Amino acid sequence: MTPDPLTFSDLVARARGLTPPEGRALLGIVGSPGSGKSTLADALLAALRADPPAGEGADWVAHVPMDGFHLADVELMRLGLRDAKGAPDTFDAGGYVALLARLRAHDLADAVVYAPAFERDLEQPLAGAIPVPAAARLVLTEGNYLLLEQGRWPAVPPLLDEVWFCELDDAVRRARLVARHIAFGKAPAAAEAWVTTVDEPNAAVIEATRHRADLLVPTAVLDTLGAPASTP
Repeated sequence: MTPDPLTFSDLVARARGLTPPEGRALLGIVGSPGSGKSTLADALLAALRADPPAGEGADWVAHVPMDGFHLADVELMRLGLRDAKGAPDTFDAGGYVALLARLRAHDLADAVVYAPAFERDLEQPLAGAIPVPAAARLVLTEGNYLLLEQGRWPAVPPLLDEVWFCELDDAVRRARLVARHIAFGKAPAAAEAWVTTVDEPNAAVIEATRHRADLLVPTAVLDTLGAPASTP
């Protein structure tokens, strides 16, 4: 018998089921640029906040993107990596690992753990922009390199309860990427060039990690959530 296709409701139930009786769970969402991982995280966040477990409030779930650990442009220029922005070595992977370890420890003496965000309008990281309260029993985190096996990245999966891989159709993903770059100020030709020379080589690296994921989220589910508007 063919199993029923995966639905968004299935994902919501699976995420809820990760939360232990005591402590905190961390769920990672990974995928290539434009695959809809931030859109999926936002949709899960909204659904889970709208229906908290008994005795919990909406702050029982939080969202911490990996993209807050982008190196600032001034440091990328010093390193000669400004034109490679978005590649694995243009992030503070060690800082991301340290944050996940702190969230995993769930020290209730910390009323709030602050995480950085990525300010899309500025194209720069923004420190201390995301509060994760002690009440957060489930933390969603998403980004490109959660399953990468080089540098500091291999320390990420052991800190996560599960990692889901967004498997969006490549043609759809690339079209969304080009449209996103245009929306944020690139000329169409420059947007196409950036996708070809920067985003797609990174996507090849990320796609090679999909077999390490605990769950593959198919195009059929991601399409129900709509096109991402501004995620990296």
